[in-house]
Amino acid sequence: MSWRPQYRSSKFRHVFGKAASKESCYDGVPITRSVQDNHFCSVNPRFLAVITECAGGGSFLVLSIHHTGKVDPQHPRVSGHRGNVLDIKWNPFNDYCIASCSEDATVKIWDIPCQGLLRNLTVARKELLGHSRRVGLLEWHPTASNILFSTAYDYQVMVWNLDGPEQVLKNPVRTISLHTDVVLSLAFSPDGSRMASCCKDKKIRIIDPRTGTLLKEANCKTHRASKVLFLGNLKMLLTSGGSRWNHRQIALWDQEDLSVPLLQHDLDGSSGVLFPFYDPDTHMLYIAGKGDGNIRYYEISSEKPYMQFLTEYRSLLPQKGMGVMPKRGLDVNSCEVFRFYKLVTIKSLIEPLSMIVPRRSESYQEDIYPMTAGNQPALTADDWLSGIDKGPVLMSLKPGTRVADSPQDWSSGKGLGSGLDSRRSQNRPGLLQLSYIQDQLGTPEGREVKEEDRSQTSSLSNGQDPTLCYSPPKTENELRVRFHKQQDEIRRLREQLNQRDVRIRQLELEINNVRNTQGAPLLPPHGDL
Repeated sequence: MSWRPQYRSSKFRHVFGKAASKESCYDGVPITRSVQDNHFCSVNPRFLAVITECAGGGSFLVLSIHHTGKVDPQHPRVSGHRGNVLDIKWNPFNDYCIASCSEDATVKIWDIPCQGLLRNLTVARKELLGHSRRVGLLEWHPTASNILFSTAYDYQVMVWNLDGPEQVLKNPVRTISLHTDVVLSLAFSPDGSRMASCCKDKKIRIIDPRTGTLLKEANCKTHRASKVLFLGNLKMLLTSGGSRWNHRQIALWDQEDLSVPLLQHDLDGSSGVLFPFYDPDTHMLYIAGKGDGNIRYYEISSEKPYMQFLTEYRSLLPQKGMGVMPKRGLDVNSCEVFRFYKLVTIKSLIEPLSMIVPRRSESYQEDIYPMTAGNQPALTADDWLSGIDKGPVLMSLKPGTRVADSPQDWSSGKGLGSGLDSRRSQNRPGLLQLSYIQDQLGTPEGREVKEEDRSQTSSLSNGQDPTLCYSPPKTENELRVRFHKQQDEIRRLREQLNQRDVRIRQLELEINNVRNTQGAPLLPPHGDL
């Protein structure tokens, strides 16, 4: 029998990393010199937040995602903590809400203005006072709104419900006291029904986050875990840490049996902490080491050998921490499947790094962009606390589909398709009615409504009160802020125009389909309207 090499088919075999140009980086950022093994950076499609070095107390910067180039040394900061900030996390369902924790043993919830920070922000919306020692790690619940988890050097994991009107919370809804040492990492299953933790006592635990019950525990003497991840719906855990011989190592575990790891893979002999990142849509795993310049990436499967090495991105710039853009903020037209924000301390630089699937076509590639978790919560905090579990609400990344700006958009009926009358959808489910499409295209009645909307919004310029717009900027900083805000507004309007054109073409096709079934004359193309 002749020997045949076993080739493995994969759409992501040739994924490559593309670093942003100097003009697209964030330069002059005083990145923190803290030795905490956290990411120090959090990103969403609107803002980038990074923990900074400061003389007294603790602070972090919040920049517009388009505010690239040289950052003003006097840029306003969020500076309400009395000790060094150790971790920050954006609310996954509200792009204007961020949580921070500090050495002062407090957790604070901040509301960022829509236009960004114009002055230092020192007053938080909520302050959580439950821990007795410094708080080192924060995590939001993946599907329930306003549920926050915090862990500190008092070995406690606390569960907070932020739905109430109280500004100061002293009593968490649940305190989990299963750990005997400092908790190094927390991770959640896709529906948030299970929580995994890594502790300094070398044990891996799977916990029911609602009740605090210990479900599974691993105490492997050949692997010291420091970070943990749930691998989507594969029913597996991934941990990164060190081996018995002090080699950096990653391990795969069966979620239902933590007695022996499924796979152990040694990487190298460096000492920096390994940061794992997993994309459940593409089943790709990214491993970035603290102090390294390279990023390894693998493809994960549910069958042996479980993990397939793809390639490695190499750079001369070492990273201290990493931020990750949510999938809804990626550039799908360039086939971008993941985006890092590298914190390069030696150059005071934040460098965006895009992971791209090489394709010749510049159109939307549906095979590499399945439905992904969106910014709409599946549950309220009270629903989750009452015992309900749900998977994330999925959304499409296809251009032209609307993404709600905030949860309030969905509750007020501004989301995509919310204008459909319930009786119509009951009569003909799954099909847009002709009258509704004509309203969307701009029939006389629809035009009258749009004219009223224009008349109501005409008194606003750039989304501001005209009295504020007519006042000239008094300082160079105000002028720079005004300029960046206008640039953001121009980009937003261009995106809206492109989405409207795509939506109009879709509606025209649907109208023609309905008219074909009814024998009515067809509409002319969009350019002839």
